[in-house]
Amino acid sequence: MKFFAAYLKQRRMGIAVFGLCCLIFLCAFALYHLPTGAVGYPALVCALLGALFFGFDLQRAYRKHRQLLEMQKLSAEMMAEFPAIATLEDADYQQIIQTLQEEQRQLENQMNLRYSDMVEYYTIWAHQIKTPIASMRLNLQNEDSEFSRKIAEDLFRIEQYVDMVLCYLRLDANSTDYVIKDYNLDAIVKQAVKKFASQFIKRKIRLEYEPLDTWVLTDEKWLLFVLEQVLSNALKYTESGAITIGLEAPKTLYIRDTGIGIAPEDLPRIFEKGYTGYNGRSDKKASGIGLYLCRRICGNLGHTITAHSSLDSGTVIRIQLEKRKLEME
Repeated sequence: MKFFAAYLKQRRMGIAVFGLCCLIFLCAFALYHLPTGAVGYPALVCALLGALFFGFDLQRAYRKHRQLLEMQKLSAEMMAEFPAIATLEDADYQQIIQTLQEEQRQLENQMNLRYSDMVEYYTIWAHQIKTPIASMRLNLQNEDSEFSRKIAEDLFRIEQYVDMVLCYLRLDANSTDYVIKDYNLDAIVKQAVKKFASQFIKRKIRLEYEPLDTWVLTDEKWLLFVLEQVLSNALKYTESGAITIGLEAPKTLYIRDTGIGIAPEDLPRIFEKGYTGYNGRSDKKASGIGLYLCRRICGNLGHTITAHSSLDSGTVIRIQLEKRKLEME
């Protein structure tokens, strides 16, 4: 009904002209006192022809309207076959659309080139910065003082940030270096724990961990990155107590801390990009990227990551590792 009303409004000029012509003929016949049959028969023929033309034009317009509605569901790149050109106005509009599509393609190519250059630059930078970091770490190994330990801890955080940059760049790359196969979960967890061993000792935080004795279908390097991010957050916001690593059914790895917890209003958003929440704003150092990357990586590996927490009662991060269809980005 809405289409029919719009169609009548669009064709109102033609309908008005047709009606006016019929009225002129009727008036002319009446002035010449012609028989009713001579007036009625041509009027009936004109009405039938007009109705046929009106029906045909209405059907053509509706078919064109449906085709355009289907095209609205497509992206600009997929809009190739437009309705047949019926008027000069149609030709003009299609030419305008083609011009805009060409401009869009050129802009996209320019943006892709700029993005590729930027990714390449930051990738090279991230690899280059690791050389002086490794050199500084080697130099610090010959010293054992409070100052050297503080510098080593800062270097550790810098390495984390560099790894985060590389991970962020690789997530949106055209190809990623996933190696999906069965891995011993204990071996991956032990690598992550070993990396933070000095922080556990320095901060006198207990590690409660028993062998998990399970294998998971995943990528070792990317899952290790997720575990490191979760452990880093647990250590950052835990002043005392313990961090527990265990396994729940069905094949769900959990990391529980006794830290300050997460505010209820922040909990639904902690995996959003750039969201730091109350703890992050208090810390002044949080970027809101770590857990966002964890969620993205887990999604790519076919895992799910969730958080449960309350203020002053610690946080539990669960990573569901049950085998399911992987969805590569």
